Amino acid sequence: MLDCIGLAIAGARTEAVRIARDHVGALGSTGGGATVLGTASRSAPRFAAFLNAAAMHADNFDDTNPQAVAERNGGIHATAPVLAAALAIAEERAASGRALATALHAGIEIACRINHAIDARHYREGFHATGTLSTFGAAAAAAMLYGLDRRRIGHALAFAASAAGGVRQNFGSMVEILHPGLAAEAGVVAADMAARGLVGAADALGGKVGYFAAAAGGFDAAVLERLGDPWAILDPGMWIKPFPNGALTHPAMTGLLALRREHGLGGGDIASISAKTNRRVFETLIHHDPKTVMEARFSMQFALALIAVEGRAGLAEFTEDTLARPDIRQAMARVRFAAYDRPEAGFTNMTTLLAVELADGRRLERRCDWAQGSTHAPMSFADACEKFRQCTAFAGFPPQSAEAAIGIVGAFDSLDDAGRIARICQTGGERQ
Repeated sequence: MLDCIGLAIAGARTEAVRIARDHVGALGSTGGGATVLGTASRSAPRFAAFLNAAAMHADNFDDTNPQAVAERNGGIHATAPVLAAALAIAEERAASGRALATALHAGIEIACRINHAIDARHYREGFHATGTLSTFGAAAAAAMLYGLDRRRIGHALAFAASAAGGVRQNFGSMVEILHPGLAAEAGVVAADMAARGLVGAADALGGKVGYFAAAAGGFDAAVLERLGDPWAILDPGMWIKPFPNGALTHPAMTGLLALRREHGLGGGDIASISAKTNRRVFETLIHHDPKTVMEARFSMQFALALIAVEGRAGLAEFTEDTLARPDIRQAMARVRFAAYDRPEAGFTNMTTLLAVELADGRRLERRCDWAQGSTHAPMSFADACEKFRQCTAFAGFPPQSAEAAIGIVGAFDSLDDAGRIARICQTGGERQ
């Protein structure tokens, strides 16, 4: 929760979110019951959810729930759309922190487990799970905060089945940034419609021509029969990102950063880098010569060049100016990115084989199975607080307000009014 709120404050400054905010303003939907984080604005819950989820994802810095098995790719950024939807409704309805927490956990579980259950064709052939499947989690979380019963929650999920969308071809574009926002907004609308009496098909997901059949060709029902056993937030876990770009680059970035530290390397010591992943990862990181910083977030070449030259990769480094620098461009040209023939026993679905040729002729190799921030090298709450401070400082948010937000989120389970979390983050960012 803290991580995504910090990202929303930082992401409110981005061009895509500014355009979306202008669109919402042009509709006359300002001054409503929910906070637009990082700004001085308020809006109707559906639009606050849309804007906040988009801002949380704007820098591709939000957490990831990976696939549960090694032979599949296509993790999901479920927290942003589910939290944005839940927070907007919780604030409008003055729900308690415990009610918000319950809805958040349930929505994340549904989004993530549907991603584990749906046939691999869904992601492989172009759907973006964050835009599509998070819609169901957002709808469920919003419906719980509306106080809907089991039957009406089902109607909200039926609405979500007809609203869920998003394709991976938009990776590296402004449209992709809005995918979580569209999911969050659709979730709020679904719950509101169901609360007003809208009725959907009882089998809109699993029916013969339901969502699973239409969008994937099938699903594993056994996965969905084990909701909460274990919770997806624990297994395979929510991986908080250390870098603001596609998570599939993070094992390699973590490994290269470790090699730099272990051997005392500087940018001038690295002659070339080779990174090999499975073919599914290779075909997802499609921008080998990125022209914009949005494309660079899906580029292994830029990611490793940044670590090689700068030894760090934060929001301050992911800029158009950095991408255009001659030393970064030269370093990108020295990165060889390819797919290995077949994974070996023990490989994860993100395993990257890294080889670094040094200027003095030495060769360093490392197998990178996990990234910093994963369940195998998790961030502590203190780590998340430090990332929150960095994001809010990058946005010019007042330090005293940032510390107050950390305190409120740390005690959210005992809050009588969960909306305090949003309201403390209303000022200090870009304002309308």
